[in-house]
Parts: sequence; structure tokens; C-alpha cells
Amino acid sequence: MKKFNLKMAATVMVCGAFLFSSCVGSFGLHSKLVSWNQSVGNKFVNELVYLAFNIVPVYGVCYLADALVINSIEFWSGSNPMASVGDMKKVKGENGNYLVETLENGYSITKEGETASMELIYDKDLNTWNVVADGVSTELLQMNNDGTAQMALPNGENMTVALNAQGVAAARQATMINTYYAAR
Repeated sequence: MKKFNLKMAATVMVCGAFLFSSCVGSFGLHSKLVSWNQSVGNKFVNELVYLAFNIVPVYGVCYLADALVINSIEFWSGSNPMASVGDMKKVKGENGNYLVETLENGYSITKEGETASMELIYDKDLNTWNVVADGVSTELLQMNNDGTAQMALPNGENMTVALNAQGVAAARQATMINTYYAAR
């Protein structure tokens, strides 16, 4: 029996940590398959399709393709190759339901039952997110190369925010405070 090699075990663990570290993506292909399966028919038909797709390994192949290829592309490029332009999702909000359409460079958001919409547009050259409403574009957020973002507050001021949990909490607090005072 071979003697346990501590250095070899430590090396394998470090390599494993780098190999399996946070390349978690949105699993778009697998999610689309699951969404399709849930819309095939009633719950019994959906279950039969689910079982068949596990026996034939359709689910396994989609998940593996997502994990090894598609999520890696999403991680390194910053864009999801499975995000389909024109996809519509219904989102339930505090003030009603909204239809969110995926655009090539952002999203179009329309309140259900209304014709007016707003768009959230990403400008890749400037690395900014802008809101476009009634033909007027306003910069909301500019991503900086130093791990911060410049955010426009409702009162017209700008705030630099660190891209971490504390920065998001500070931005949320500043937005709520400024929205409260702007409403008064």
C-alpha cells in the first residue's frame, strides 16, 4: 500500500479549486429545454417527456454542453450566447405585470395593457447602461475598469459605487433616500 502523499493531495485540491471556481452561468440551453418541457401539455405529458429525456440523456447532454461550453463563453465574453433576441417574459411587479423583451443590446419593458415602453440599453463602447423613454436617453450606470461604477441618482447627483455587496447596499440606500426626498 502506498504512503499518503500530503503534497500531492494539496496540489490536487488547489488545481481543483481553480478548475471548478465560479464559472457559473445562466444555463440558458438547459433552462430553455426545461421551459419547453413545462409547456408541452398537462402535468402527466410533461412528466413523460421529462422521463424520456432523462432516459435518452437529452437533459444530461444539454446540461453538460451548458456547463462546459456555453457558460464558459458567457463567463469570458460577458454575453449569453443563448439569450434570444425577441424573447418575451412576463414579470410580476408591485404595480402590475410587465412584459420584458430581450433586445440585441438590452431590454424593452412595457407595462401590461399600455403601449408606452422604456428600454434599458447597454452601450458596449462606453460600458454604460442607459434608460430610453419617450425618445430621451439618460445614462444610469457607467462601469469603470477599477471595479467601481458611476451611478446617476434620482436627484441628478452621481455616486461612485464599489461592485460588491457593500457598494450595492450603499447604492440601494442612497437611491431610496434620494427617491424619498425627490417625491416630497
